[in-house]
Amino acid sequence: MNIEHFNDLLSAAKAEPLPQRLLFVFAGVELPQDASADQRAAFEAGQGGALTPLMCVDKSPEELASFEVLVDEAAQFGHNWVLVFSAAMSGTRQQAPTSTDADLPLQAMVEAIKRGDLGNYLPFDRQGVPVQVG
Repeated sequence: MNIEHFNDLLSAAKAEPLPQRLLFVFAGVELPQDASADQRAAFEAGQGGALTPLMCVDKSPEELASFEVLVDEAAQFGHNWVLVFSAAMSGTRQQAPTSTDADLPLQAMVEAIKRGDLGNYLPFDRQGVPVQVG
């Protein structure tokens, strides 16, 4: 399936034969303290910076009707995020993954984003469009 919008991810997760749990890390962009003058100028022009995880959540696909629902929920926390990174984990035929099951993978996701190791995650912008980072 081709993911052209976040809602395609939801549809794909709901269509999986095994129950899914979706993991999300919302990230902002900050200028590192040791940034050069050129990096500062680029950042002020809207380019560059370092991705910083701000908040994370896990949801079953059934808990999310759309991208807008996720955005509205995130807005309650007051963070200025620019990307939301997503991943999925499967359960078994007998049991869907729980939030407790998602704790360690979600923490690993946060740490990977801090390191800039983004290859295993699908990032979306604030409109729900997938973006390529890097």
